[in-house]
Amino acid sequence: MPRYASTIHTAGWLIALLIALTLSGCASNPGPPKTVRQALYGLGERAAETALAAPVWQVPDGERVLLLAPAEIDAALSIEPAQFGETLTRALLAVNSGPQVLDWTPDRATREAPDNQWLLESRLIAEGPALTLSDRRLLPYRLELALRRPGNAEPRWQQTLTGALDASAL
Repeated sequence: MPRYASTIHTAGWLIALLIALTLSGCASNPGPPKTVRQALYGLGERAAETALAAPVWQVPDGERVLLLAPAEIDAALSIEPAQFGETLTRALLAVNSGPQVLDWTPDRATREAPDNQWLLESRLIAEGPALTLSDRRLLPYRLELALRRPGNAEPRWQQTLTGALDASAL
């Protein structure tokens, strides 16, 4: 076999190997998001876990329906309400036997709703000035969650979560 033929044969194997590695990388699990949502990813998971552990549920896990009210976000946090809403929705939908999630809020005139429907309200508030560390800035927050029945102004459950978001990831 001529010398150049073995070089072409080796190059063919290398190209096939590179294509196989590229395709396997495309098919792998992408993991948590690495964009703006990264800073909210853990917060969304904590909020979902906390809300689903609330003692107000009267129906089995798979039959719950959560109606998500638009989130109220403090402007000092530089987070769009839609970004937080998407993160919270994804976290709720990722739970095994989790609830159905609707990005819809009934109007105040709604008085009757099935027993499995609950309205989840959220407020994300800045808790003081940013904390500057040597390699990043942290934004302290307070997340207030409330579950109420559609047509009822008073929440049946409330919880507050506190922490800090990495400003460089926003």
